[in-house]
Amino acid sequence: MTTQQAPPEKTDAETVIRTENVTKRFGGLVAVDSVDMHVDHGEIVGLIGPNGAGKSTLFNCITGTLPADEGHIHLRDEEITGWPEHRIAGAGLGRMFQQTRVYREMSVRENLIASAQRNNRFLAQFRRPDEATLDRADELLAYVDLDGLADVRAGRMSFGQQKLLEFAMALMADPEILLMDEPAGGINPSMIEQLLDYIRETNTEEDVTILLIEHNMDFVMEIADRIYALAHGERIAEGTPEEIQSDERVLDAYLGRE
Repeated sequence: MTTQQAPPEKTDAETVIRTENVTKRFGGLVAVDSVDMHVDHGEIVGLIGPNGAGKSTLFNCITGTLPADEGHIHLRDEEITGWPEHRIAGAGLGRMFQQTRVYREMSVRENLIASAQRNNRFLAQFRRPDEATLDRADELLAYVDLDGLADVRAGRMSFGQQKLLEFAMALMADPEILLMDEPAGGINPSMIEQLLDYIRETNTEEDVTILLIEHNMDFVMEIADRIYALAHGERIAEGTPEEIQSDERVLDAYLGRE
């Protein structure tokens, strides 16, 4: 008689982002309080919580925008705690912001070219873009259905279109991991459906692991494989969308019962 073996546990080699006891303070305010979390290769992981829960601050610690006061941050097998932002970006971690950061006076195509040059060596920013960069820019514009606006000044587009442009700009660097801060915020419902498709395709076809903050609960419950919930800077829950929706600690945080 053979004994059935338990499935093997995931190894550290599959984990692309890991935080251990990450803490960030602003004076007497503890914005992020000893947060442990991990994101495995190929996952789409959601990060939720009420306003002021510490979600964006945790993102900023992971990307090097802010230094963590305590704890450790790992990107794949390497500790990146204290690394500058540009070095972390160069190691394969991309970032989208809650408020779009496009070059409003430049054309849509020029925005993509500029984002590619920004992620290259300093001198490359002053050279004419090569054919591969131009082709990749046109490919991504077609991917997010903005190719018809390639020569339009980015500041003339709607907020939703600018978010799609920033999404394409983030992909110009071919990130292995993409952090997205409220991708569905300010976007009309019809464009949200498109964005869901783009994120799924980027995750599966481009092999990009995704960690996203989102206040739109329908959006995050539909897209995420796993979800972490924060409240008052602390991690209060982790699980599948189904588990999170029925977690009393999460319901208390959102309904103000804690």
